[in-house]
Amino acid sequence: MSTKDIFQKYCQGASSTAIFGEFVCNKLKDPIQQNVYKKTVRDLADEMKTNCESLNGNRSNLEKHILRTLAEKQDFNAYMIYIKNPKEHFKNFIRGEVSQYITERFEDSVRPKMENSIKLLEQKITEAAHESAKQTNVDLWLHHFTRQLSDVLVFSVNDLTGVNHDDVEVSFLEDVMKRELSSIITDIISKFSTATFPVKLEHKDRPDEILTDHLCDCCWVQCPFCASICTNTIENHPGDHSVPFHRNNGLNGWFYRGTTNLAINICTSAVTSDQSFYPNSSDDVKVPWKEYRKGGPKYASWSITPDLSVLPYWKWFVCRFQTDLENHYEKTFEGSGKIPDEWRKYSQEEAIESLNKYI
Repeated sequence: MSTKDIFQKYCQGASSTAIFGEFVCNKLKDPIQQNVYKKTVRDLADEMKTNCESLNGNRSNLEKHILRTLAEKQDFNAYMIYIKNPKEHFKNFIRGEVSQYITERFEDSVRPKMENSIKLLEQKITEAAHESAKQTNVDLWLHHFTRQLSDVLVFSVNDLTGVNHDDVEVSFLEDVMKRELSSIITDIISKFSTATFPVKLEHKDRPDEILTDHLCDCCWVQCPFCASICTNTIENHPGDHSVPFHRNNGLNGWFYRGTTNLAINICTSAVTSDQSFYPNSSDDVKVPWKEYRKGGPKYASWSITPDLSVLPYWKWFVCRFQTDLENHYEKTFEGSGKIPDEWRKYSQEEAIESLNKYI
């Protein structure tokens, strides 16, 4: 309520008590909305950690759902974001899951949370007005009223400057507050919708941000060969980086020196071979795969356990997107990089099923 509005109320014969009560309730509107949205977001994030299949575990569980979705949609550009900038892809995926959840569950989950929260606030404010009615003057009423609400609303006496309250009758304020507050609450509730919900949220209070902080607060260092993400749950963890399954190096752009053939070797099998690799494309210094840690700091920080197995998912991926990978890197899976016929036997369904089996 502006100074002009207050003046008009006086001119229309409204009492000081009625004007003051309306003024206080109008000042409460924004803090009430902030509280409702912030609490709903926290409750919603907790609910999604339990009810949303992709978000109810750790990052490894989330990655499994991401890989499944990528395989179902078969969008090569999305795959490349996942491979080259996984953290960005994870954030986008979480954002999409949250948006879909809110849209699908707004009426049966989100709105009830908001309405319950605002009703509890209304009750708290009404009780504060009732308790404050015992005060002998409006200044004491103000201090007592705001103090009663300090644990639930960002609100203080300083927010209530700008209106004359010399003639306010404290004994009538409770009834005025009840009436005006009810109108404010009804107005706020009328604007609850899937469209307005995300608009009202501050960035740090968004459910996708809360879930991203929860699920993505871990190590994001990628294997220098195949770009697999270290699975350690601590961002700056001690010891080596590691991952249960490495993948085909060609999907990260590695190729055989002196050719245009993309590499088909897998890190875990390559480290058992007698072959070598070139840590720096700009020089001719090569390092035996068995001594890969000598390639430099980014290689030395990885523990790659020799293992001849490979996740069928990535065999299927290379075959399914062979042409896309070749166009992307302007090289081919030919010659030394010829894709084994055995890799081509895997179907999309078998690739997805391998995620459930191994991850």
